[in-house]
Amino acid sequence: MVILVVLIVAAGATIWLLRTKGSPEQTTDEYLTAWSDQNYAKMRELVADPPADFETWHRRFLTDLKAERATYQRPRQGGVFTDSGPDDKGYMDFSAKLKGRRDWEYQSRFKLVEQDGAWKVAWTPAVIHPKLKKGLSLRLVAQKRDSPSVLAADGTEIGGPDAPGSVQQLVEGIKQSNPDRFDGGGDSIIGLYKGDELVETLAKPIGTKPFPTTIDLRVHAAGAKALDDVTKPASLVALRASTAEILAVVNKPGGFNRALLGKYPPGSTFKVVTASALVADGVEPARTVTCPAEKNIGGFPFHNAGFKDYGTLSFQDAFAHSCNTTFGEMSVAELNGGRLAQVARSFGFDTPIKPGVPAVRAEFPDPKDDTDLASASIGQGRVLASPLNMASVAAAIASGAWIPPRIVAKNMAADVRPRPLERGVVSALRKLMPAVVTDGTAKAAPFPPGTAGKTGTAEYGSGKEPPAHSWFIGYKGDVAFAVIVEGGGAGSAVAAPIAARFLNALP
Repeated sequence: MVILVVLIVAAGATIWLLRTKGSPEQTTDEYLTAWSDQNYAKMRELVADPPADFETWHRRFLTDLKAERATYQRPRQGGVFTDSGPDDKGYMDFSAKLKGRRDWEYQSRFKLVEQDGAWKVAWTPAVIHPKLKKGLSLRLVAQKRDSPSVLAADGTEIGGPDAPGSVQQLVEGIKQSNPDRFDGGGDSIIGLYKGDELVETLAKPIGTKPFPTTIDLRVHAAGAKALDDVTKPASLVALRASTAEILAVVNKPGGFNRALLGKYPPGSTFKVVTASALVADGVEPARTVTCPAEKNIGGFPFHNAGFKDYGTLSFQDAFAHSCNTTFGEMSVAELNGGRLAQVARSFGFDTPIKPGVPAVRAEFPDPKDDTDLASASIGQGRVLASPLNMASVAAAIASGAWIPPRIVAKNMAADVRPRPLERGVVSALRKLMPAVVTDGTAKAAPFPPGTAGKTGTAEYGSGKEPPAHSWFIGYKGDVAFAVIVEGGGAGSAVAAPIAARFLNALP
């Protein structure tokens, strides 16, 4: 805007009236924008009689508060400025937001005066902050803080020495994965100083906020009770299927968190994935299949547990009885060309998981030949997974989508996006998995009604009768879980009864 000149002729005299350039609002906005951009040269142009150390004051302010950037603007509400002009004393309000070592917001104001036909800022150090004046400074000063307490889902502290061993193990893992919260570093204050003397504290220490987890101590207690009589290394993981929140992680003995970090062949529990791939490609549960005691696939003999021959039966019954020969043969015939790997990845295999505590990903290397594919289809060969990985497979059937598991609040999790499964797959597996409990390999275990699952006997080592890990995965209602007993043998005889005890002990 230019200076307007108004000519008035009155009583033979000419009077010139000069109008001030711009408006208070325009000058205020230009000044605050320049300040946000740290354009000190532009700011000086808008200041009435700026002091020689004008730029020094501003730079020192940011340095002493360890601020990386600062923004300044007139107050707004709903996107509209809340003030329309200076108050009765010529002051304009503004708000400041600092981002850096510690974020901070405050309100301030400055006075506008008319000088040389334009609006100017009547600058003093109090423009930067109302408390500032010559001889004083604002500083960010570190203060030591305590480590935050770790809480179960119900708010109970679980980080103390009285917590169960498996819970303490989890807490240590949480601290390891969240060093920014648990590094024992400093909190801070923002203080007004005269030299090295604290005159006033303007921003108190933030304090230590508790760290919430999804652990349900009642579910954890049920898991621990289920493993009471187990003498071999074992673990149990439970999830809330609809959200993938980790409810319980029990390891016996302690020392190594096999539930989250152990890598094991999943054995026949992986048939949940293989069956999903077959169903997705058109196999109906009622389809007639064969299950011989032994079958040569790709030059390698595959056999059923105990060399049982089930003859001709439905695909549902082959799943319930965990027919290795059926699944190996069907996979080679119908799931070649990377199809099984594709479906495995939809269940989280080969996907890094970051639940808020150290955990390994499930691995499904691309099969090299028919023998490798047949081995992979029954969870052997080079396929590896942790109990957490396999619990999330069971949870995917229960909920209809694979969701990355987490032990931290949803807003802290690295990824919570669900990967929906095909409806037909979910519908079929919700028939196949209950059949394992009612009519199949887990029939002898005393499961409560409504349980669905899959046994697994995962061989490792060598020899005619190699040792095997005992597995059971499943769900009941919104609780999904996985159990493993290292070297435990048949999943039906060892892991399944543990899973039944767990479900029967749930509140």
